[in-house]
Formats: sequence, C-alpha cells, structure tokens
Amino acid sequence: MPPTTTARPRPTLVPRIAARVRMPLLWGATVLLLAGGLVGIDWWVRLPAFAVALVVGLRVGRVRCPPREVRPPVRGRWMALGGPAERVPSQGTHAYGQGYALLLVAEPGAGTRPDIGWRPLSRPPGDFPGFGAPVYAPAAGVVVGVCGRWRDHRSRTSWPWLLGMAVESALRELWGASGLFGNHVVIDLGDGCYALLAHLRKGSVRVRPGQRVEEGEEIAACGNSGACVEPQVHFQLMDGPRPWRAAGLPFRWAPDSVQGVPEDGVPRAWRPFRA
Repeated sequence: MPPTTTARPRPTLVPRIAARVRMPLLWGATVLLLAGGLVGIDWWVRLPAFAVALVVGLRVGRVRCPPREVRPPVRGRWMALGGPAERVPSQGTHAYGQGYALLLVAEPGAGTRPDIGWRPLSRPPGDFPGFGAPVYAPAAGVVVGVCGRWRDHRSRTSWPWLLGMAVESALRELWGASGLFGNHVVIDLGDGCYALLAHLRKGSVRVRPGQRVEEGEEIAACGNSGACVEPQVHFQLMDGPRPWRAAGLPFRWAPDSVQGVPEDGVPRAWRPFRA
C-alpha cells in the first residue's frame, strides 16, 4: 500500500485568527448577553455583540488551501451523513475545527441500519451495524490527545429526540470539545496538520499520547459517545491539536483507498462508498 502524499495545508491569516478567537468570543458574548444586564449593560449593546460572535463562530474562517491526502478511517461499506462536498462549514459551524468535518455511518446493505421514525424513541447502540467497528489511523503520525471517559448512550433516532438535540448539544458544550466529541483521539500528522476521530466506543481506544501510529493502524472502535444521533465516526483535519482553537482543513481520500467516491476524493452525503 503506497503512502499518501503529505503536501502541507497553509491556512491564510484570517482563518487562523478567527479560529483562535472564535470560542472565547462566543463564550464571552454569551455571558454578556445573559448577565450583562446585572451590571447595567443595555440590551442594544449585548444583542449586537452576541450576533457578531455568532457570525464569527458559524460563518467566518473558511480555510482555502490544497487538501491533505489521507486514507479513510473505516473499512467496508459506509456512508457520509454530511460533509464538505455539500457545504463548508460542513456541520453548520467552523467552531471546534469542524469546517471540513465528515460524519460516517456503517451501511453494509439496504435495510441493515435502523431509520429515523416516531418509535421507538431510542435504541441501544448495538442495534446499529457500525457500533464496535474498527477505526483506523488515516495517516502515520503521533498521538497527541486521547479522551475515553464518556459512555455510549442510546440513539437519538426518533423525531422527538432529534428536536431536542439542539438543547442536548448546548448542554454537552458546557464540557467543551470533549462533551461534543465524546471519546476521541487526536493525531499529529506533521506539517501543521492534525486528525481528530471522535464518537469512539468507551474502552476501545488502543493508543496513548506520545505513541506513534502507522497509516491504517487500528486505534479504536466506532461508538456512540458525545453529541451524536447514532453510532458514527466523526473525522476532521485541523491546524492545531486543540479543537477549541483550531481551523478546519480540507482533505481528500487517496484514490486507491476507496470505491464509489468522485475524483476529488470527498464522499457525497447519503451515497454509500466502500473503503
């Protein structure tokens, strides 16, 4: 298996600055909005400040640079629920380095993955084919971050639960990136590029900070931890090891590593591929 290329992504100044100030600005503006009135700050100051923070958090900071070529972190037949092929930021926000993030669910065959409906309200994670599937290093590098303390919760695959996901995600964010991503691993791929793999199964992480991993090495298993609807693998590249101050970086999958993906190497939402 030939190694992937390692052309260095080079974010411009504006995305780097936006990434560094985004979360402190959002946190500060939220405190100002909720508590500013107690110290005599008028609403016409608090509301515009919060609006500016939202714009910076959601829309400002897209990195435009050549994509880093890596390999899929999964094997078999999978599908993207959402990704940068449709829009950037792919998850609706640039916060936590998610500008080019990809959400992957296992889709081994038609009807093998429970669909969204009214009942049951939730399912155990073992009902989904992706739960426990191996997750692999997308390129060689050094592990610089590991979190493995979050439990695997039941699915949110019903319309009532989906309506409440915004509230749940906001509450999880009180724990920062860890609350949103659940169990995750961050790998330094070199040249200022870091890979984050998240929503991993509790107890499945096989690596530790400082450990070198090779391309394609099994590092964990797909889980249902953090802010996710069902067992899935969250994959993203970013320009720093800490998601709360990182800018998301574009990627492409190596042509010989996947089938069913267009020539640009980025999977399309709701279209199964085989890695």
